[in-house]
Amino acid sequence: MKCWSLIASDYKKYKKYGGNFISILFFTQGFWAIVQYRLAHAVYKMRVPILKQILQFVCLIGQKGIEITTGISIPASTAIGHSFYIGHFGGIILNAKTQIGDNCNISQGVTIGVSGVGDKRGVPSIGNNVYIGANAVVAGNIAIESNVLIGACSLVNSDVSANSVMLGVPAIKISEKGAEGYI
Repeated sequence: MKCWSLIASDYKKYKKYGGNFISILFFTQGFWAIVQYRLAHAVYKMRVPILKQILQFVCLIGQKGIEITTGISIPASTAIGHSFYIGHFGGIILNAKTQIGDNCNISQGVTIGVSGVGDKRGVPSIGNNVYIGANAVVAGNIAIESNVLIGACSLVNSDVSANSVMLGVPAIKISEKGAEGYI
């Protein structure tokens, strides 16, 4: 999808949760961070070297401004699918190599990053329709399959099968109801 199509799909997701144009555009910090990320990611994928470097510098300044203002860090190299939603702002950190699928929701305080040793050292890959609750940590070279719900304050450091509900430190599967109703 093109940058503007992705921003439109993100906007529709925010609208689905009860926002209106004015409140989403001017008062929703998660949406600001997503728009900044989408623009920076489009620049990151550009093929014109000189223009790309100039625009990347501008985007980096914009990213730092968003980080300071909202507490949300989404590097331009992160790969995020359409209809991405950040429920509340603050303390959200995504690693630069993170991959997140389509139609995912994350809450405040979520960290998705590097962890592990040996083969497990790396960054998670997250599937479609995944809900990550407040203050959850997803770390390591792991795969989170589609339709997964990760509960608040959980630490996920191992692979998660589709339609799982994960909870605890370290997170364990407590159900196979998945993320339906949360996305």
